[in-house]
Amino acid sequence: MTENVAPQVDPNPPVVVAVDGSAVSYQAVAWAALDAARHRAPLHIVTSICAPIGPPPTAVLEPADIAGLELDGERIVGEATRIASETLPGEGVEMTSEVAEEPIISRLIELSRDARIVVLGSRGLGALRRGLLGSVATAVTHHSHCPVAVIHTTAAADPVSARQPVLVGVDGTPNSVAALEFAFEEASLRKTGLTALHAWSDVSGPYLPVSGWETVEEQERATFGEEMAGYTERFPDVAVRRVLVKDRPVRSMLDESEHSQLVVVGSHGRGGFTGMLLGSTSNALLHSVDCPIVIVRGE
Repeated sequence: MTENVAPQVDPNPPVVVAVDGSAVSYQAVAWAALDAARHRAPLHIVTSICAPIGPPPTAVLEPADIAGLELDGERIVGEATRIASETLPGEGVEMTSEVAEEPIISRLIELSRDARIVVLGSRGLGALRRGLLGSVATAVTHHSHCPVAVIHTTAAADPVSARQPVLVGVDGTPNSVAALEFAFEEASLRKTGLTALHAWSDVSGPYLPVSGWETVEEQERATFGEEMAGYTERFPDVAVRRVLVKDRPVRSMLDESEHSQLVVVGSHGRGGFTGMLLGSTSNALLHSVDCPIVIVRGE
C-alpha cells in the first residue's frame, strides 16, 4: 500500500522579483530586497529572454542570437543583484538569480507556487523579446498562487514615505481577511500605523436615497467591527485608524493612498464571481495608485 506523503512547505519561502532592465523594474528590485530583509527571506531575481507570451527563443532563433539574449539577460540580473546588494548593506540576504527561456508570465506563475510574494514593475521596456508590461502585471496578479506586489514610479522606500501608514481595504469577505492579515504584519514589521478602510456603497453623489441608509450604515459598521476584532490584541504595536465611508471603494482607496506607503487589497471582493481572481476594485487600483500595491489572494 502506498503511503500518502504531505507536500513539503518551504518554512522560509523566497521573495521573487522580476526584472527587465527598465528603471521601474529596478525600483521593484530595491523594494523586494527590503521586503526580503524584513522577513529574513531569500531573494530570487528572474528575467526572461523570451517575449511575455509565445514560443521560447530556442524554437525560432539561431544559437548565436540566443547566446546574445542570454548575455543580455545575465547583464540585467547582474545589475539587479548589484542594486539589491546596495539597498541592503550588511543585511546578509541570500540572493539567487536566473535567466529564463520561457515567457516571464508563465515562469512567474510557476515560481509563485513556492514564493512568499512576487514583485514586479507596473510597466517595462516594451521590447518584443522581453518586457514587464502592464499586461504582464495584470496576468500575474490574476493567476499567482501567492501575494503580488506591483511597484509603480516610486518604490516608496524613502524616509518620508516610510513614516506613512499601510492602507488596507476591507469588505467582509474571505479575501478581506487575508488582506488584513497581510497588512497588519507589514505595518508591524515596518513599525508604522495602519489605515483600514471599509467603503460600503458602490454609488455616490446627490442621488442616494435618504431613507434606510442609517440602518445599512449600522450594519456595515458592525461588519467592520467584526472584521477588525482581535487584530489590536495580536498587533499591539500597530496604531489603527478606521475609516468607514459611504462611497465607491476605488475612489476612497485612491484618496487614502496619497498618504500611504503601501496599499493592500484582496484579489476580489463582494462583487467577485466564483473563480474570478481579480475583481473590479483591485484591478482598478492596480493601475491607478502611485505607491506600491499588494494584491492578496484569499484561501
